[in-house]
Amino acid sequence: MTKDDPLKGAESRKPGRGPSIVSSAHLADGALPALSEFEFGLNMLTHAYGRWMVRCMTAAGVPDLSSLDVLVLHHVVHRDRPKTIADLCLVLDVEDTHLVTYAAKKLQALGLVQAGRRGKEKTLAASETGRAACARYREVREALLANAVAATGIDPQMLSEIAAMMRTLSGHYDQAARAAASL
Repeated sequence: MTKDDPLKGAESRKPGRGPSIVSSAHLADGALPALSEFEFGLNMLTHAYGRWMVRCMTAAGVPDLSSLDVLVLHHVVHRDRPKTIADLCLVLDVEDTHLVTYAAKKLQALGLVQAGRRGKEKTLAASETGRAACARYREVREALLANAVAATGIDPQMLSEIAAMMRTLSGHYDQAARAAASL
């Protein structure tokens, strides 16, 4: 990359063996080809994780929830403390508050969460039904996913390191998104 134009300079990369599995060869032909390989894997993981959450919650007895609905429910149940929409958006890294608000209303209509107040702020707390749904989700997750992943022999410390790296990379993507918005 050149200092004057951040979009130029990729052509100076030395030719060589690039990453083996990418979604877009034109993106892999840059300064960091492995980033394209990571993005392809991340895309596959994101979609698989979304499908998993929806189907696991269905198996736990609560059908027709989106992956965001499931995430919101789990975070409302987390530590059994009431959460505001702002709390949920922050933790889940969701910019569009209306998406979390819609999920909260859906969960409330299903009796999985209950509305409350903390001063002037509306809060959400888990209902007994919501806690029971998350407990069943956990049972299904342990039986079908956690045991299968553990059986691969992957070191739990390595999973923690991958998670830490993903959080670090999310910061780089956020910073790059802010920079792209100013172009």
